[in-house]
Amino acid sequence: MTTLTTLDAAAVDRLRQETPGTGEVIHLNNAGSSLPPDRVTDTVLDYLREESVRGGYETAAAHAERIEGVYGSIARFLGAGTADISLTDHATRSWQAVFYAFRFGPGDRILTCRSEYASNAIAYLQVARRTGAVVEVVEDDESGQLDVADLERRLDDRVKLISITHVPTQGGLVNPAEEVGAIAERAGIPFLLDACQSAGQLDLDVRRLRCDALSATGRKYLRGPRGTGFLYVHPRLRERLEPATLDLHSATWVAPEEFEIAPDGRRFETWERNYGLLLGLGAAADYAMEIGLPAIEERVAALAAQLRADLSRIPGVTVHDQGRRKCGIVTFSVAGVDSWDVRDALHGAKVNTSVARPTSYQFDQQVRQLPHMVRASVHYYNTEDELRTLVETVEKLA
Repeated sequence: MTTLTTLDAAAVDRLRQETPGTGEVIHLNNAGSSLPPDRVTDTVLDYLREESVRGGYETAAAHAERIEGVYGSIARFLGAGTADISLTDHATRSWQAVFYAFRFGPGDRILTCRSEYASNAIAYLQVARRTGAVVEVVEDDESGQLDVADLERRLDDRVKLISITHVPTQGGLVNPAEEVGAIAERAGIPFLLDACQSAGQLDLDVRRLRCDALSATGRKYLRGPRGTGFLYVHPRLRERLEPATLDLHSATWVAPEEFEIAPDGRRFETWERNYGLLLGLGAAADYAMEIGLPAIEERVAALAAQLRADLSRIPGVTVHDQGRRKCGIVTFSVAGVDSWDVRDALHGAKVNTSVARPTSYQFDQQVRQLPHMVRASVHYYNTEDELRTLVETVEKLA
């Protein structure tokens, strides 16, 4: 496959043919878990079949070079070095591996965004309760994205971490991660970026983002298997962190009273993993890069913009997305109709969506007082006709 600069109708048709699920459903739940291409599914199943007849250890040994190659695939995907990559079983594990390695004390400040995701916020609050650290929410600007001027005003020598979500669960907002990275780098403050919902739909490059750490999953826009995740940590941060937990993979027991922590990204991993799923993750990253991340981002953004415009024209429908830059997630509600009922009606039309719940974004909810929202998240393999089906179904409900 030749890397594409844009996705025309013929390219989209070919990609749909390589995605059997597109013939069964209209899948607009890609921010939850996207449909994998044949290459990813076949990679996982072929490995598991071989493992079932050859043995787990023996199959892993036979495919050691391919497994090692997954580090290279993720490194190329992020513009990083292979030593900077850790492979995990999900995004939260990746994020927690680096966050819980920080050592906070009384009065230390953690700066985050108003659109922060529940799992991360809960971790901040837990650490604050344990250590006396303080969690501060940076304000949004008039567009609804993180206010970089407010972030800069808050910086002092007590700020020990800037940690934000790139693309929040509750809408199409893309937070200004590159600007945050530049500010953090100038101030010498570690910057942790949750790219769980941006990896695979946006063209990510850690050199451009200037983040010290980035966590992501395989199952969302990257189109990899569930049960996979990855982590990038820059050497300048990695060398300062001792993970909260270690085992015989992340460290070596060199003497009865001594151990040495792995010098590279493996220090954030554990020994046991599903190698079939990891190979599927590598296949998904390679597949995305062959299509071309700029081409993916362009088509996803265009489809989402079209969907927002079409929904906004329906009386009684409110689109809730904010930000100067928007991505493939579209959130909306229908006046007088419960969002769960909207989701169920769409499901009846074979359209997959999800519902965004306020318990997942309490910082944002405190200010915006959002209802439960239907979340439709498009991908490059979706079509204009599929979006029309969603819009017509919502129109009938409204």
